[in-house]
Amino acid sequence: MSGIEMERRQVVVIGAGPSGAIASALLKRNGHDVLVIERQHFPRFSIGESLLSHCLDFVEEAGMLPAVQAAGFQLKNGAAFAWGEQYSAFDFGDTFSNGKPTTFQVQRATFDKLLADQAALQGVEIRYGESVISACIDGARPLLEIEREDGSRYRIETTFMLDASGYGRVLPRLLDLEAPSNFPLRKAVFTHVEDRIDCPSFDRNKILVTTHPTQRDIWFWSIPFSNGRTSVGVVAAAEHFAGRSKHLNDCLRSFINETPNLQRVLANAVWDTPARTMGGYSANVKTLHGPGFALLGNAAEFLDPVFSSGVTIAMRSASMAAGVLHRQLQGEAVNWQTEFADPLKRGVDTFRCYVEGWYAGTFQDVIYHPGSSPQIRRMISSILAGYAWDQNNPFVSEPKRRLRMLSDICATETA
Repeated sequence: MSGIEMERRQVVVIGAGPSGAIASALLKRNGHDVLVIERQHFPRFSIGESLLSHCLDFVEEAGMLPAVQAAGFQLKNGAAFAWGEQYSAFDFGDTFSNGKPTTFQVQRATFDKLLADQAALQGVEIRYGESVISACIDGARPLLEIEREDGSRYRIETTFMLDASGYGRVLPRLLDLEAPSNFPLRKAVFTHVEDRIDCPSFDRNKILVTTHPTQRDIWFWSIPFSNGRTSVGVVAAAEHFAGRSKHLNDCLRSFINETPNLQRVLANAVWDTPARTMGGYSANVKTLHGPGFALLGNAAEFLDPVFSSGVTIAMRSASMAAGVLHRQLQGEAVNWQTEFADPLKRGVDTFRCYVEGWYAGTFQDVIYHPGSSPQIRRMISSILAGYAWDQNNPFVSEPKRRLRMLSDICATETA
């Protein structure tokens, strides 16, 4: 092993998904040497297809917005929620935070490749088909061991590592950083269909989140794309899958058949793609940073897909980490806890509060309540658009108290 090839790089980013592409491009734009190691080859499938408006702030910061706008993705201007005959739509052009009014719904294979290609066009080196198999942070500089597809290996000594590996969670595994999540075990089953939707109430410019008619902790996503296809998925606690077909397409359709309003929307769908499943996806870590490394996006923590917050958190963490690291590499003294981990966690905790409220039913009561004031709906719309770090928004600065207060009002008025 002593003769193993050694390389020295300033920054190594693990993973070429959205957070890796954004972080590497931002660092490169500031003149730093960046290498991205990506285990897979792009394009590759991923979920998280309904982008929030806040995502585009980081795409723009990385100089990639014109390419994304030109790619022909489905425009998204908000989010719609349906439960029985109740329907509630939120417009991202009418938010408390006055963020970007529209975003996109994307097939991630195409979108992620576009961002990675944009980073490469800006001079970032990306090596596909290579895996990080060990990481050491005991020395003066972090040391990574990389395995190529042919089985050969080499090492990289680096100044700093950013883990953007998403569900791969490379550094949490290799450095024993994983921690249990406090979210219940849930499972998702999903597919893409040729939707042939002719339902007049369906808005292709919005994600549709549908609540099961009797089990409010079961919900569905319907994310239409610009090519006449739609991503459809169900999320439920593990016990709700008991007794259902082991064939994933049949399992998914059995949930939909119990939900008449969604069944109507998908009445003409052609189920032409084998369904996939993902379970136990909620994750947490002991720390977001350490000597010579920081964790981005899902590599650090993933909550739940209900509000499409995953890509937003990933991109926000990429932007924040790239900013702190740029200053560190210029010789400034930085504090990763106060300048990265703590402020990132504030937004994650805001999302967490509303995810917990969704499954408890309190946030659903608020969303489906017909009498909410326009100002309150604008504040909620800001969070749904991804602006969970806007401390001027009372529903961000004190989410638990505001949600409890609002759900109590809704319950009183409904009674």
